[in-house]
Amino acid sequence: MATQDHIYFRPARSIGGFTADVTIEEQHTDSAGITDHPVERGAAITDHAYRNPAQLTVVVGYSNSSPVAGGDPDYVQRVYGQIRALQNTYEPFSVITGKRAYRNMLIQSLSTTTNEQNEKSMILVVSMREIIIVETQSTTVPPAAVQAQPETTQEVSSTGNKQAQPAPKVNQSALSTVFGG
Repeated sequence: MATQDHIYFRPARSIGGFTADVTIEEQHTDSAGITDHPVERGAAITDHAYRNPAQLTVVVGYSNSSPVAGGDPDYVQRVYGQIRALQNTYEPFSVITGKRAYRNMLIQSLSTTTNEQNEKSMILVVSMREIIIVETQSTTVPPAAVQAQPETTQEVSSTGNKQAQPAPKVNQSALSTVFGG
């Protein structure tokens, strides 16, 4: 029986298609929202916990002297501008890290410091957050005139703003007569 070799190539790390000259650090955060309210044991519940959007912070580096720069003295500034443009599109993109791939991410913040020692290079901190995308459906409810019990099955409609009204006064002597008080 012949054996078959399987070769798997993991895609290079990238942020929305941008590959860094060097990846220094990746911080992955996955959390859940959990109710503060008591939950009855054995109850059929599904909303006591939910997944929060994934968060990812990467620290990447770029340099005008890297082979990717190809001698471009403005490489670092150009890359920084392109990543800022990606942030400002507000369009979800994919991210590939050393641990996993993310979909539907947006850049929450970019941070870099420039001084005389690193003018020709850039250490960039990119904080991203997942957008949880859902699909919804709408439906039409038949008009109340063709429903057997429109008071319970008719579609919700706006009836305007309502103001609270004081409760009617209770005749205390009538209550004591009825309840034997």
